[in-house]
Amino acid sequence: MDKLLVRGGQRLDGEIHASGAKNAALPALIASLLADSPLQVGNIPHLRDITTTLELLQHLGASVQVDEKLAIQVDASQLRVLRAPYKLVRTMRASILVLGPLLARFGEAEVSLPGGCAIGSRPVNLHIKGLEMMGAEVDIAGGYIRARVPGGRLQGARILFDTSTVTGTENLMMAATLAEGVTVLENTAREPEVVDLARCLVSMGAKIEGAGSDIIRIQGVRKLHGAVHHVIPDRIEAATYLVAAAVTRGRIRVRGVKALFLDAVIGKLREAGASVDVAADGVELRMPDAPIQAVDIRTAPFPAFPTDMQAQFVLLNSIAHGTATITETVFDNRFMHVQELQRMGAQIEIRGNTVFVHGVDHLSGAQVMATDLRASACLVLAGLVAEGETAIDRIYHIDRGYESIEEKLAQCGAHIRRIPAPPARISVAG
Repeated sequence: MDKLLVRGGQRLDGEIHASGAKNAALPALIASLLADSPLQVGNIPHLRDITTTLELLQHLGASVQVDEKLAIQVDASQLRVLRAPYKLVRTMRASILVLGPLLARFGEAEVSLPGGCAIGSRPVNLHIKGLEMMGAEVDIAGGYIRARVPGGRLQGARILFDTSTVTGTENLMMAATLAEGVTVLENTAREPEVVDLARCLVSMGAKIEGAGSDIIRIQGVRKLHGAVHHVIPDRIEAATYLVAAAVTRGRIRVRGVKALFLDAVIGKLREAGASVDVAADGVELRMPDAPIQAVDIRTAPFPAFPTDMQAQFVLLNSIAHGTATITETVFDNRFMHVQELQRMGAQIEIRGNTVFVHGVDHLSGAQVMATDLRASACLVLAGLVAEGETAIDRIYHIDRGYESIEEKLAQCGAHIRRIPAPPARISVAG
């Protein structure tokens, strides 16, 4: 496996262009399953999860083309397969999103229970419950979700989510676009990526109101058509680079990102002592030489502080002045990065769903291992500020969500390089 080598002690200074949001691109590409003509999606980041999604769409029978501007066109008009196998689903939880569209358009689907980052159970029961309320018959056996619609077409329903869920909202919203009648989703996720998917679906002929609020109303239509859609910039990638500038006491301007999506993060960065300037075309952060101030964090669904930035702020607090508490309310088991930071000298205690971070003067480079996508980013940032060299293994996690992270950081002055995995040795019995 590839690894990253990071030598700390360098202030970052430069400009980075935000990539397209992975969490907006994936559902937009999957929305192509609803259409009877090609859907073109632009501003797609070059990530492993995108490649996996395209492989899954091709397995189902869709045609995939990439144009000269790197936009991706998906034609699912001639779908042949309604089964998403384990080998394609096991690495990516977002693959559950094919369930709703397949069921809505074809009346049946078989989807392997998904994999992805090991950060809690993230159950799919909310997806299944909603589809059952729309008339689907669902059975789980042998690691697969098997669903069918006896009448051939889903029926509109009023569905209240027990808890806010992004993929659950997206899955049922897509399913409802082709359902008969009106579907009302309550306690829905308000994330910008949900709004972006709704915008994509509307351009395909869907009738959706209320995306971005906690109640979404969908009037089902008989069919959807292809369209051209441009996904939003990645707010988590942008926020990660702003934190990188903060912890190295440097300056970074992230172009292309909408500051509106970063309000909670920007507020905490200012509380830590950073100077943050917001413009129409991006966000710039400067960190003075004064000590970083510890900041308390409590994660919650958008527009509150995002769980996907929790690990990065654990790192920031590790080198800050004072003690901070960080409470994780969205996912369980999302403190696996703590042990790796402790290897670098961080003083962190875990008590239930809260960590207590006591700032230290410095971290020391060490060999560490990425455990999930955002933990990977946290360890890269730790390497930027640690004394000596940090080697980060299992970086396939980071390749799932950060496009060319070593190149973007290097152009801002970071000492970081990728070490390719050695070729496999072949032994010959003699």
